[in-house]
Amino acid sequence: MIIKVLLTLVFLAIMVAVGVVSRKQASSVDGFVLGGRSVGPWLTAFAYGTSYFSAVVFVGYAGQFGWKYGLSSTWIGVGNALIGSLLAWLILGRRTKLMTQHIESRTMPDFFGTRFSSQGLRVVASVIAFVFLIPYTAGVYKGISTLFEMGFGIPYEYCVVIMAVLTAVYVILGGYKATAMNDFIQGLIMLFGIVTVIAVVLHSQGGLVAAVEKMAALPADSPAGATAAAGSGGFATWFGPDPWNLLGVVILTSLGTWGLPQMVGKFYSITDESAIRRGTVISTVFALIVAGGCYFLGGFGRLFGMPPMLANGRLDFDAIVPSMLVTLPDAIIALVVLLVLSASMSTLASLVLTSSSTMTLDLIYRDKKSAPGEVMEGSIDDEVSEQIERRKVVVMRVLIVFFIVISLMIALNPPTFIAQLMGISWGALAGAFLAPFMLGLYWRGVTTASVWACFAWGVGITVINMLMGNPINPINCGAIAMVGGFPVVWLVSLLTPKMKRNEVEQIFKCYQ
Repeated sequence: MIIKVLLTLVFLAIMVAVGVVSRKQASSVDGFVLGGRSVGPWLTAFAYGTSYFSAVVFVGYAGQFGWKYGLSSTWIGVGNALIGSLLAWLILGRRTKLMTQHIESRTMPDFFGTRFSSQGLRVVASVIAFVFLIPYTAGVYKGISTLFEMGFGIPYEYCVVIMAVLTAVYVILGGYKATAMNDFIQGLIMLFGIVTVIAVVLHSQGGLVAAVEKMAALPADSPAGATAAAGSGGFATWFGPDPWNLLGVVILTSLGTWGLPQMVGKFYSITDESAIRRGTVISTVFALIVAGGCYFLGGFGRLFGMPPMLANGRLDFDAIVPSMLVTLPDAIIALVVLLVLSASMSTLASLVLTSSSTMTLDLIYRDKKSAPGEVMEGSIDDEVSEQIERRKVVVMRVLIVFFIVISLMIALNPPTFIAQLMGISWGALAGAFLAPFMLGLYWRGVTTASVWACFAWGVGITVINMLMGNPINPINCGAIAMVGGFPVVWLVSLLTPKMKRNEVEQIFKCYQ
């Protein structure tokens, strides 16, 4: 226990110290939100990866889907690396950097407002982002606190509050630069931690071959009434007992990152195009090790016995991974706690920074923008401009506290499993934002009306499904929302009036 406490205290002290060191660079809006648009490839790639993977993946997703699909759940991690990281960087990275810098966009709602000449889009997008990032944040709190409770015996409620306060401290102090620097440190811990934990878990089962043989020996219709084909060995096959639902999870968790404000925002801040190329490789390798490792580990969950039951008689999926790890040596448990703490604090920092900046810049202080390359008349002097910048940073810091408090209230009384919380959040956000954002980077023909239609589609299908008691699994509903956004944008763009040609050409000059 002394070792666990000391390691954790050292880790938390480093996180806060980075925030203190970075505070001078967080005095302006660009410095606080984007790190001055000068963050290098290693910091950006690790910031992307650590924001992507948190306790939601390690505790919630790896446990629930490892139990349901066995070793085939590893495909989720592979999809996260190839689709969620590699393709995201290749398709979105360069174009996002160039266009957002050209139109002076600092947030995703800001992009929608400027790219499609509609302040209404900007306002509505900021509300969608703020509202639907809350359940994701609550899911992260729940995941980290479940594991912390296991490792330290501290009541869940105290864990949630402690994590919230510490994350708020270093984000409020140092903004995006502090978040990116801490993400790098946390990413190194995650890489070392996941490899070590997998090795120890497999060793406890007699090695990789023996563990796979044990999984193959499990009857497919055994514990928890898993939806599986008749016979045995389903949990050790390539595509598992339920490949179609597995595909839905791959789509949600991989394609979803393309439309999440806290993920796409990483491309805004990177230094230049050469940094994007290097960041692509770094991010993909990081995702393959961390995500692939998490789901591979979760696939062996059935070898450690039945997890606890909830009061309603259902399995507590969020307790599967903690139940696996509680039997490990204390030193490994300490490493696991640091691993999940690293993953979760980085994601929390990214979420609260994205939410506060969106509300401040896109709702409270909406700048009137000229077209790219034009100068607005009646510009304010430098001194007044500096005062407004400082005021915006203060408001963002206040809103960070506000966002954390709301998320805490949900986390202290979570309505569902971590995976379902994330499904609701990602489904609404990526369902609304993914198609118009991606197509807006490439296609001049996207209309303002089509963006409104996609917002209504993504949020509408998610909320209606939730209000009806989730007749469609939230995971599959989220995947449908994302993929369905593309035909919605395409069809509505064909049927509605186009934007002014000269405005669109001015925006797309950034690629020449």
